[in-house]
Parts: sequence; C-alpha cells; structure tokens
Amino acid sequence: MSEITLSIPDESALALKLAPEALGAELRLAAAVKLYEVGRLSSGAAATLAGIPRMLFLTKLADYGVPTFRMAEEELLEDLANA
Repeated sequence: MSEITLSIPDESALALKLAPEALGAELRLAAAVKLYEVGRLSSGAAATLAGIPRMLFLTKLADYGVPTFRMAEEELLEDLANA
C-alpha cells in the first residue's frame, strides 16, 4: 500500500472541525467521490480508496450531490427497450 503525506493548513482543519484521524478519512472519501464522479474510478475502486464498503460508499455519494449511477439518456432508453 502506498502512503502519502499531505500538509493541511491549520485553518482548513479548524474549519472542518475534525480530529486529525477523522480529517484523513474525510479527505480520502472526498477524493474517492470526486474520482468516481469524473469517471476515473469505479465505485468499487473508489470505495477501496475511501476505506469503506462499496454499498456504504454508494450511499455517501448523495452527501456530495453525486448521482449513484451514471447512464446517458440513450443508454437508459436502450435498457428499458431491452427489458
């Protein structure tokens, strides 16, 4: 496993009102959500990055305003036609 050290301004840590351990988990989750949102990671890979189960990750997406599933309208209509 890779380890990354990240320097966070004290003001940012104070604004988030999180203990250092919780701050690390929050930043991992936020990074995982964004990488999922832009299509760089699957939901499973993003959940692994966040350090949480996939189903929990999928429920956390709503907290960030990210849709759980990404389907274009054409894909959805095609799926409906094939159902």
